[in-house]
Amino acid sequence: MKFGTTMRNLRVALLASAVSFGFAADKYYMEFGEKWTLDGDLPEYAMLISLQGVANLDGPSLYFVYPDSWPWKITGALKGFYEERHDFSFEKLNTASEALEKLGKRAKGYVVWDSEVRASLIVAFTVAGLEEAIVVDEAHIPLAEKAGLEKAADLRGDFRGMNDAEIYQIAYDRYWKTTSKDIVIWMGGHYGNRMEPGLADYGIYRKAFFTDLSANPKDVEELALHKKILKDMKPESVVMGWHSYGKDTEGQHVSLVSSYGLKMEGLNSLPNISFNTQVPFTKDFVFKNNHNVRKGEKLVPEKKTYISLIQTDSMGIGAWTKPGRGRIPYAWQVSMNWTWISPGAIQYFAEAATPNDYFIGGLSGPGYMYPKPIPEKSFWPLMKEANRLMDILDLRVMEIMDYSEGNRHVGNLELPKELVDRYYKAFPNVIGFINGYGVGKTFDNRKGRPMISYDYYLGIHRPQDEAIADLEELIALNPEEPRFILVHVRESTTIDRVAGILEGLPKDVEVTPLDVFIKLVASAKNRPIRYQEPNDPINRNDY
Repeated sequence: MKFGTTMRNLRVALLASAVSFGFAADKYYMEFGEKWTLDGDLPEYAMLISLQGVANLDGPSLYFVYPDSWPWKITGALKGFYEERHDFSFEKLNTASEALEKLGKRAKGYVVWDSEVRASLIVAFTVAGLEEAIVVDEAHIPLAEKAGLEKAADLRGDFRGMNDAEIYQIAYDRYWKTTSKDIVIWMGGHYGNRMEPGLADYGIYRKAFFTDLSANPKDVEELALHKKILKDMKPESVVMGWHSYGKDTEGQHVSLVSSYGLKMEGLNSLPNISFNTQVPFTKDFVFKNNHNVRKGEKLVPEKKTYISLIQTDSMGIGAWTKPGRGRIPYAWQVSMNWTWISPGAIQYFAEAATPNDYFIGGLSGPGYMYPKPIPEKSFWPLMKEANRLMDILDLRVMEIMDYSEGNRHVGNLELPKELVDRYYKAFPNVIGFINGYGVGKTFDNRKGRPMISYDYYLGIHRPQDEAIADLEELIALNPEEPRFILVHVRESTTIDRVAGILEGLPKDVEVTPLDVFIKLVASAKNRPIRYQEPNDPINRNDY
């Protein structure tokens, strides 16, 4: 091991010890604005996020509070949690110049990206991690040099006139061998003039390779390099970030990642991870879920309609901080890898939970995966890891989602019997499984442990009166009681809105905690067993 690396590890250990004993090291925070465009504030924000990745190599030092419009809604609340539960004290930095004055000495130089080639910024993030440098466009070179930094690399002119396949092939040839094979960053999401590189700090911190290569079969050259990168990754490693909205679909991207037995952890906008990953659970914390039934307990349903509600998209981008949480029983799918990616956030959610908040595991394994493409040899070690994480997080329900043969609009979300058999074998201790995202038809019930597909998808823009009519129609179409309706609620829908919809339904409808719902379904006799069938439609997300 290099001496410099040894000393850095020692400094990190000393800082961690200081935190554990309540002696907070110097910490800083900044507030970001709204203009995440190439001709707006993105060049400055990208520079600051790269500074964060380098500065936090010596311990959690720099934290950002993102605007209300940012996909992740908890950066302000999580900062408050750190202050309250970890005794962190933050000094506010107001300008980029001030940030470089305070923390610029932790960088070893700067990397210049080409403002005329958007992809060069993504390549620059790779170089910044390897060089422990910050990224700057030409306009910010004076600011970097004022802070005492010297040029480490200059990408201006390197990629002009090239397409993304050519640019990333050059980046692969130059940098791939020396970047991490445990993690790779897909800096996708918005395209064109906008970029939301919230995750760039963590990629720099981990010396990861950055790209936004397509998984679309129409993009032959990009897809070939995409596959080569995934093949080179270590088994069960993590693909972080998100696909490019301008190139391919979520289904194409996650299907490809899953086919190599790798774990997807999104999104590209996920912020502050180089900080969060270094903040452990407090010593007095143990994750305790809000279970409503005992293991092995049997419940008998009455002749009525039972409804249960789940939000599966990450809690940080959903309704967690919005009005109404705790008003009705609600289940939340936990990003289980956050036990090591962002343990402080996991603790924040657990300690902020009301008795009506119930946590479940997913999606499909230890990360976001589609089970149908996962090679069987990879399936078992992945699910062993999922079980380990579920034990840590006190989770008793596993949610499965598969967009490899369709989505909630086309194709199907069903699971073949062979795959259902695997899940039952892999998770002997769960009380049940959830399948789908949109509506599905897969159902099973083995020894009182059911697999239940969603019956209704409540979208963000569905008018309240139409949602009430939809649910009333579902009730009418299923005259036999007891009647069970499992609802997937899209993440931005507030719980107050959902409660308003439910209040418009007949009075014999009972909103039930998910674990109670599962146990009631397990005792019902009117649900036929069904798996994916040969004539179920298939769509490979190539529309």
